[in-house]
Amino acid sequence: MTLASGTKLGPYEIIEPLGAGGMGEVYRAKDTRLDRTVAIKVLPPQFSSDPTRKMRFEREAKTVSTLNHPNICSLFDVGSQDGVEFLVMECIEGESLAKRLERGAMPVDQVLRFGAELAAAIGTAHRGGVIHRDIKPGNIMLTKSGAKLLDFGLARPAAAAASLATMTATSASPSPVTEQGTIVGTFQYMSPEQVEGKELDARSDIFSLGAVLYEMVTGERAFQGKSQLSVASAILEKEVPPIRNLKPLTPPSLEHVIGRCLAKDPDDRWQTGRDLAGELKWISDSGTNMSGTAAAVHMQTVPARAGKGAWGWVAAGVLAAILLVGAVFSRTQRTVEEPKYFFAPLSFSARGMAIAPNGHTVAIVGYKTEERKNLVWLYEVGGREAKSVAGTEDANFPFWSPDGKSLGFFADGKLKRVDIAGGAAQTLADAPTGRGGTWNQNGEILFTPSGEMGVVLNLISATGGAAKPVSVLDPKRNETSHRWPMFLPDGKHYLYLAFDVADRAGADAIYAAELGTGEKHFVVRAVSNAAFAEPGFLFFYRDGALFSQHFDLKSLELSGTPQPVLADVQLLPRIGRASFAVSNDGLLVVQSGAAASLSRLIWYDRKGNEQGSVGAPDVYANVELSHDGKSVAVDKTDLENQNADVWIYNLHGEGAKRMTFNPAIDATPVWSPDSTQILFSSGRKPTFDLYLKDVNGAQEEKAANDDPTGDKYPTSWSRDGKTILFTEGGQLRLMSYPGMNSRDFFKGTASVKSGQFSPDGKWVAYSSNESGRWEIYVTSYPDAKGKWQVSNQGGTQPRWRGDSKELFFLAPDAMMMAVPVSGGATFNFGAPVALFQATPREMVATSEMIAYDVTNDGQKFLINTDVKTGNAQPMSVILNWDAELKNK
Repeated sequence: MTLASGTKLGPYEIIEPLGAGGMGEVYRAKDTRLDRTVAIKVLPPQFSSDPTRKMRFEREAKTVSTLNHPNICSLFDVGSQDGVEFLVMECIEGESLAKRLERGAMPVDQVLRFGAELAAAIGTAHRGGVIHRDIKPGNIMLTKSGAKLLDFGLARPAAAAASLATMTATSASPSPVTEQGTIVGTFQYMSPEQVEGKELDARSDIFSLGAVLYEMVTGERAFQGKSQLSVASAILEKEVPPIRNLKPLTPPSLEHVIGRCLAKDPDDRWQTGRDLAGELKWISDSGTNMSGTAAAVHMQTVPARAGKGAWGWVAAGVLAAILLVGAVFSRTQRTVEEPKYFFAPLSFSARGMAIAPNGHTVAIVGYKTEERKNLVWLYEVGGREAKSVAGTEDANFPFWSPDGKSLGFFADGKLKRVDIAGGAAQTLADAPTGRGGTWNQNGEILFTPSGEMGVVLNLISATGGAAKPVSVLDPKRNETSHRWPMFLPDGKHYLYLAFDVADRAGADAIYAAELGTGEKHFVVRAVSNAAFAEPGFLFFYRDGALFSQHFDLKSLELSGTPQPVLADVQLLPRIGRASFAVSNDGLLVVQSGAAASLSRLIWYDRKGNEQGSVGAPDVYANVELSHDGKSVAVDKTDLENQNADVWIYNLHGEGAKRMTFNPAIDATPVWSPDSTQILFSSGRKPTFDLYLKDVNGAQEEKAANDDPTGDKYPTSWSRDGKTILFTEGGQLRLMSYPGMNSRDFFKGTASVKSGQFSPDGKWVAYSSNESGRWEIYVTSYPDAKGKWQVSNQGGTQPRWRGDSKELFFLAPDAMMMAVPVSGGATFNFGAPVALFQATPREMVATSEMIAYDVTNDGQKFLINTDVKTGNAQPMSVILNWDAELKNK
């Protein structure tokens, strides 16, 4: 039986089929009473006369109705109409685990997160007296909020709690639906007792979940065979292949946990889902999500569960490190011959790092909530604290001078340097969105000034002056950017990443080149930065892990086999940056965990009081309210593939609509004045160009122009609908609509961003770094004849009130500021006034990011607010990284 779209089952209207299985068909439907989307599971009429199937169906309804857990699909209603039995359940948007596993193994952090959630879910079911009996990837959905366990059609009452607690041989009476000796479930994930048709208890579900976890980690099924008989034989008699043979970088603690799930004897398994969830969460929280050696060291030195998470025991590791520092960092003799691992006791996640020539001082870019800005911090390995470096506000991607007395970094759209001993930072060159720098002993800095298409490596004196390009893109190899340079020891040769902004397969690679000659050598395929360290190793990122390989400085070639060093290295795929640094003295530092932080779209009044929210926590950016006040457009990033798409959220009810589906990045949405169209930027050409799409989705998006000269980001659309404002090459430009003819608005020596038309069409507000830091300015429109500086202590992201009588912006510490504006022939304005302290999501090294918008009356602000998720991801510190590599 297939139900047609529009069919009514009571108050539920069928929309479309979602899938089918042995126990029925599932449809997406609309609850017309509550105006919400639901999933309806229907038992076909031919099964209603089958007592066994009907009893299973009814039992599923009763079973699910007793369970209340965020990781178990909720039951809303049951019904019967014209002989059709149906269940009304939560409609889960996401991807089944089975579908996800078609793409192979999953990152360890995802296995730990989803595994703990599923274990907690079955623990709740078991405590409620329910055994699932069919745990498999097809019955698990992966959503933005976590894993969801589905389909309790084969569930049955569990043994009494006392029996489970004592694990006696007492068993419940055989079910009339599944008599003892009858095998139900999915063969590859059955427990041995399930294969034999014996009575089951909660530990059978533990085994099945272990088989699922094994597949998530390895990408291979735990038990395989050419027939059901051979699979059954493997389950009963064979041990699974060791995970370390398939995935060498898997933490031994995780392999141990999964191995205990898969014990043949139920008494040898984890006894409850709660125990299993606790173990998985402990692995995640304690930071043992790393390579085998690292995890082994932790298991030797960490007191068993003595602390509350990672920081409860990190002091012991730090104390050990302090005792080792003197020996490890002696250039003449290093007496410690094995690697040592611990976590740096920092209260923030590293956003960039570089090790000083002395081999033990690490420059780290970090965002501390109390500082409300990125700063460069100096951390002495073995120490307990880090010290901030004055003059490095809003810094990114630091690098050291050869003598270790100065730092280069990017801030305020500039390349800067600062002396560690103190003093003001010196601006060296324009660098709107710098993509790495390196400093040689001849006093030269090689750097990439921007992440835009067509930008190459530039060379400048460390004392300032004119910068000149030194590399040439090879379009035949799909090179669109050269970035992340690193000088080799002779100060003439250097490494760099040839990067394709359009992310075409196989385009990205590491090259070695020489200053002056332009001669370059291919080194290795890689999607991010590489680093060289004595005694002759190249470090590079691959498949979520850091690898090293022998590298010859004369031939500039690799030899031998790549060796895994550490798993779970943080990657910023949009810019091709892996978070690690390595020294010649045996020190390696690595930031792990997700690069993007979660945020919420929260309403605030002018005093900073919360007034509600829009949508669930996610990775949002670029907030733009529609002019009719009904919707908000944002771009949202999928953490798994790091792709962004434009979404629209309804402000006066539930619901969100995805607007773009291209695999390229689609971002920076801007509304048309009548709120019927969205203008956005997409990197599908491979330049970031402007695209238009009708909000009703009736037509596919279309390119706004065919000018491939540079990356373009829309910022504002005039209220008369005739002109679009956008940035290109760090300058503001105009485009007519509907003619789509472009012209310069104004050009200057500084970078400009975030241009905004005033609603009355007289002015344009923008942010510029012409003073050496970002400030808010206003100029006249349609001709940029005057210029007024509105902010005086820094500012970005201007927004107008609907009557043009107030201008808002964010101060460097994210304080929401308001500037009164009065009409007249010239631009008249008052002093900026602080409204409230905002906490927008930190955005790393981006050219156009808008964190908020304001209602037409200027009374409410929708801010992309940071979601605090607990302790920062600890930075891993490895001493004597080369001890295991010397003989390989």
